[in-house]
Amino acid sequence: MDVVEVLEAYDQQLRRSMAAPTDAWTVELLTDPAPMLRVTAPDGASWGDGITWTDLDESTADAAIADAIEYFSTRGRGFEWKHHGYDAPPDLPDRLVAAGFRPEEQESVVVGEVEEVRRRLAAASQPEGVTVRRLREDDEGRRDDWAAINTVHSTVWDEDAGPLVREVSAEQAADPSAMSVWVAEVPDGSLVCAAWIRCHEGTDFASLWGGSTLPQWRGRGIYKALVGHRADEAAQRGFRYLQVDASDDSRPILVRLGMHLLTSTTPYLWRPGT
Repeated sequence: MDVVEVLEAYDQQLRRSMAAPTDAWTVELLTDPAPMLRVTAPDGASWGDGITWTDLDESTADAAIADAIEYFSTRGRGFEWKHHGYDAPPDLPDRLVAAGFRPEEQESVVVGEVEEVRRRLAAASQPEGVTVRRLREDDEGRRDDWAAINTVHSTVWDEDAGPLVREVSAEQAADPSAMSVWVAEVPDGSLVCAAWIRCHEGTDFASLWGGSTLPQWRGRGIYKALVGHRADEAAQRGFRYLQVDASDDSRPILVRLGMHLLTSTTPYLWRPGT
């Protein structure tokens, strides 16, 4: 895999050409005061507002930052500036911090060819006593699954995952063909892990999200099994690459499955009153 070529495709197809998750979202490619992609989430959403791509230099960076702050602050909203390691100018992180942004934990953008990931997973044993399945389709089963997913994510992250789960479920319900949700279920019917795949039609990429596993079930290959099922789905849908914003915990697993580091990414958060 040509990492430079794939990074260019990632930048063009996913960052510059981001599609709105649902009709309630607004995605705008701005040119004034500088080229940047601005995302406005639906009213009441707990996440999603932000700047996801920019093409800045020393002469335009500060004006772009000020424009973003003015836009979201007049709406009473905080937002995220999603910075990537190759974004210009080089001192953009310092400028963001000076403007009141707070950096979150850095992640790694990793990409792998779907068929290479599937090849490396072909010989992997399935986790014993665990069933990997899709989200149930009947209304009652779907509600129960989302409630269990909320419990898993709230437990793993020690915070209320309700707002995130509600918004992901709304996104999936709005266009089931664009997102599939997979869960790992144990014999007593409990869910111990949940993950989803976003299929970016018109691009070469499907992206993987979630994958949080309850602590007592880690180290059994569950995360890897969920990657495998989603890789199979990506292959069936005709996508060439899988992309993940990987934590330090998941990156080594994904690299062993044939994925390559493209760059780093860091969310910079701005909140009203900062």
